Amino acid sequence: MEPIIKEGKVAEEVLDEILKENNLSLDDIVYTTTENKGKLFKGSTTTVTVIKKDDLYGVTKEYLRELIEGLGLEVNFEIQKRDDVNVLKIFSNRNAILIGKNGQTLKSLEMLVKQMLLVKYGINFKVILDVENYRQKRQKSLEFLAKKMAREVTQTKVEVHMDNMNAYERRIVHNALTNFKGVKTESEGVEPNRHIIIKPE
Repeated sequence: MEPIIKEGKVAEEVLDEILKENNLSLDDIVYTTTENKGKLFKGSTTTVTVIKKDDLYGVTKEYLRELIEGLGLEVNFEIQKRDDVNVLKIFSNRNAILIGKNGQTLKSLEMLVKQMLLVKYGINFKVILDVENYRQKRQKSLEFLAKKMAREVTQTKVEVHMDNMNAYERRIVHNALTNFKGVKTESEGVEPNRHIIIKPE
């Protein structure tokens, strides 16, 4: 994977130049900027490093393939666009092992990928993984649970604290209740113990 690196005075201008020269949009890339202190009589400059998301997904697939095949499992991958988010779908001959109890193995794989990309390339990029449509099923069950709890809150006028969830799951709940009359949602706590409170309006 070859990052695109360019130096200039203003980070935004350098980034614009890279995008134009390589026919890319902001949605196609992840980038970092590094300020270079100027020496005597020379002003400071900024180095912009751009990595294409397609390349990151390629590296991620190879990393996961090695990891999963090392467990003696067969594996294939596919990238799907869901709600404006790219999801890397994993197909294996033992899907239950990759999902784990309550999706814990899937979450751990995501964390390993995030750490690998950060250590290897200095890029903070979260790859969303899915096995056997686990995330879609989880999304539907979360939406159902959120609406059920919201109905209780509208009737009892007592706030409800949901279980701890990651940012992706909390966003599903917030979105599910955005237009739900009579309640509002707030996130509370510190990761990984952050949860949603459904409050009466």
